[in-house]
Amino acid sequence: MKTKDFYKILEIDETATDSDIKSAYRKLARKFHPDIAGSTPENVAHFKDINEAYSTLIDRRKRYNYDALRRLYSYTSNTDKTDTKDTASENAAASKKNNEPKSQYQSKNYFHGVWEDFLNAQHQQKEYKKQQAAQPEDGSDITTEVSITIEEALYGTTKKINVLHTNPCPKCNGRKFTNNTLCQHCSGTGFVSEHKKFTVKIPPNVKNGFKIRIAEEGNSGINGGKNGNLYLLIKIENNSGFKYDGCNILKTVPITPYEAVLGADIEIPVFNGKITMKILPNTNSGQKFRLQGQGLTINGTVGDLIVTVEIKIPDNLSREEIELYKKLAKISTNNLRKRI
Repeated sequence: MKTKDFYKILEIDETATDSDIKSAYRKLARKFHPDIAGSTPENVAHFKDINEAYSTLIDRRKRYNYDALRRLYSYTSNTDKTDTKDTASENAAASKKNNEPKSQYQSKNYFHGVWEDFLNAQHQQKEYKKQQAAQPEDGSDITTEVSITIEEALYGTTKKINVLHTNPCPKCNGRKFTNNTLCQHCSGTGFVSEHKKFTVKIPPNVKNGFKIRIAEEGNSGINGGKNGNLYLLIKIENNSGFKYDGCNILKTVPITPYEAVLGADIEIPVFNGKITMKILPNTNSGQKFRLQGQGLTINGTVGDLIVTVEIKIPDNLSREEIELYKKLAKISTNNLRKRI
């Protein structure tokens, strides 16, 4: 029976504290890292021994178990050694023989104590694992983003989403081991990932960043622990020319020069169809019109639709339209830049 001396590997005493172990490990890991010390087989093997020693001694249960095995190995090594004969005199040999029963008795007591320590460590480890396995653990929450349009935010919608869940492995029940070996189904992680599809209802008048909670549809709990919750984080896509200002909806609408001068009734597309808005004569570009009650309703407050008009010249003017603009240019006496 042979075991590595982790204390010698880390160059520390058996009485070393956790702080001493961490300090020694950091020092040696930097010194013998293959990128620094070179990637020779000897350096790589020693670096692995350093990591193995640290992972054992920094864990109290592993260290207790290791110390018991180390003492057991020390006992067996000492009893296997052959005592050299003392040729000084027969009296010395006789004296050694007289003392032998006492030495054997002491050795047996020592072995008995080491073996009990080892069995005690094994028992404590089993009890600890048993308690850990039986302890309920709640599953974690899941937050996923759901993108909707402003129209859907205003009137509500139904969305199909696909959420990745992490659940305890069905083979090892989250314990990572089956038959004292790493679980092959989950590769020893204790968990498996799977997608789950949901059809969720988005209520009307939700705002950007709003969270919808679906109880117990998060990651599964372990050993009877509660499932986590699923949170849907609402993201409103601004892809329809509308913007938000609290409960108000903002939209910019183009109008022609003659509509700005003469006034007109124009149609504006909104979420549920179209509405008619009156443009007053002599309307300037950038002028705003407020349509009451056409915005969002949030916590009982109803917003407005605020329309900003922008005078635009059509891209494809006919020859007749161009001639009329030329005629207008000749007869017009207005100088808009007079006071600039």
